[in-house]
Amino acid sequence: MTTATATAETMTMTRTGERTLAVVGAATLLVLAVFSMVVATIGDTVTAFGATTNWQTWALGGMSLGLASALLTTGALADRFGRRRVFVWSSGALALATAVGAAAPSMAVFVAARVLQGAAGAGVLAAGLGLLGHAFPDGHARTRATGIWGATLGAGIAIGPIAAALLARTGDWRTGYWVFAAAAAVLAGAALTLSESRPSGEPRPFDPTGAVAIALAMTALTAGLTSGRSSWSSATTIALLVGGVAALGAFVAIEHVRRHPMLDLDFFRRPLFVASVSGAAITGLATVGLMSHLIIVIVAGLHRSVLAAAAVLAFWSVTSTVVAFMASRLPARFGATERLVAGLTSSGVGALMLADLGSSSSWTRLVPGLAVMGIGSGLANAALGRLAVASVPHSDAALGSGANNTARYLGSALGIALVAILITGGGSGTGGMLSGWDHAAIVGAGLNVIGAAFIGSVALGSRRRLQQQ
Repeated sequence: MTTATATAETMTMTRTGERTLAVVGAATLLVLAVFSMVVATIGDTVTAFGATTNWQTWALGGMSLGLASALLTTGALADRFGRRRVFVWSSGALALATAVGAAAPSMAVFVAARVLQGAAGAGVLAAGLGLLGHAFPDGHARTRATGIWGATLGAGIAIGPIAAALLARTGDWRTGYWVFAAAAAVLAGAALTLSESRPSGEPRPFDPTGAVAIALAMTALTAGLTSGRSSWSSATTIALLVGGVAALGAFVAIEHVRRHPMLDLDFFRRPLFVASVSGAAITGLATVGLMSHLIIVIVAGLHRSVLAAAAVLAFWSVTSTVVAFMASRLPARFGATERLVAGLTSSGVGALMLADLGSSSSWTRLVPGLAVMGIGSGLANAALGRLAVASVPHSDAALGSGANNTARYLGSALGIALVAILITGGGSGTGGMLSGWDHAAIVGAGLNVIGAAFIGSVALGSRRRLQQQ
């Protein structure tokens, strides 16, 4: 091969990788925007349908249910049948489900559409990160790509509520869903220009029994956590949670005896994989859970408009976006695990700074804590994106992404339920809500620090074992 030929091939690979990064990044941003947009317009949606508070709970939690239920399965399907194929079909399904939500004639149809948006978004996230793992095999280029991917998570959460609130002013609550449905359709078309990504050699056979078991487990657990926000003692909540635990146990038993399991349980012997899933779970539990209630607290507790509350939330998400984008410039010796530990620790400090709110507090009281949490989220998101694809064999990149994001959104469902309990437990009225928020912020801080300590101990133990070998 001549030098000129090699240079031309390198340039072609670079252009292909950058196009993949652009499309996957935009799609990831869109999924998170669709995920978060509901908090800005849920009041108008409930009013339009004359729905009860129980329906509002399911509307807020519906997309988490779909995401947690489908992430692992769509990751396995992407590794088996082609990551671009699953990415394209999932983007198209996201466009369709979002359009159904926009045109929903009842609250029940709207909630169903939110669940379908989650399932479609799962395919976009799992297959998209798998595409990036293939386009950027290793080194600084992968660190940069996964950092940008992590940045789009924060950007999407910031854009969703603000865009939904602004678009609602030009029409009604449905306008944002129509716009995002169109954007998803455009991205599905753009994805057709990407190169297909499959593992070299014979891919892992698809495990339908395991797929059904994990889908049932995640559906029941997430639905149980959502139902619990209305009543933890109801027969429905108890049955869903018990059924979810049973299905999860069945999944572990199935995977243990399968010759070709969907999720190789030996992955949990890998310190990087343990760091990936536990870090994602803590991020969902301690940070996403807290931030999901912030707009409600600012509106009802500090008496600001929805748009103003979304702008305050942007101090966290925009900081997160910038830090994740810049994370690739950190020294190479500051690896993904170290960045994750630093990110969780910073998030814990920031969460503690959000406590001690009073009814006379200004929204500016929240800004320092949100900025510190944003630094933590940016470091953690960039690290988790890299760990998701680096902690598993190259042939299982989308599955690694699916496992990472499953942990994130199951943790989110648990975190949202936990924060709701703490806020409600603070007492009645504005004072009670803010007192409950203080408790939630303190608990979130503690969970982040505990997560950082656990992951740090896993990394330290791994290094010691390597030194002894």
